[in-house]
Amino acid sequence: MKKKSPRNEHGPRHVTPAGRSVFRDLFSATEAEELEIRSALLIGLGRWLANSRMTQVEAAKSLGITQARVSDLKRGKINQFSMDLLVRLASRAGLRPKLQLAA
Repeated sequence: MKKKSPRNEHGPRHVTPAGRSVFRDLFSATEAEELEIRSALLIGLGRWLANSRMTQVEAAKSLGITQARVSDLKRGKINQFSMDLLVRLASRAGLRPKLQLAA
């Protein structure tokens, strides 16, 4: 017989509204902004990897990193990459990263 887990009658403690970054709920404003930029770069590189149809070894050679680092990119390990490295990798992939400032 399967044991039922008790339900939380109060529901979730917090839900991030649609369209809002979860980083803003978890980190200071400056940390959240950096994580959002790093996330955008990581997502772009992940799409490039998927669309390139290269093996991880081929992608590693193209980007100038190890196959293990390509695996970290594909798995979205944001804490493994600094913003400057992600910008360099995006540039090597031909993605032409740009920064836009808003007031």
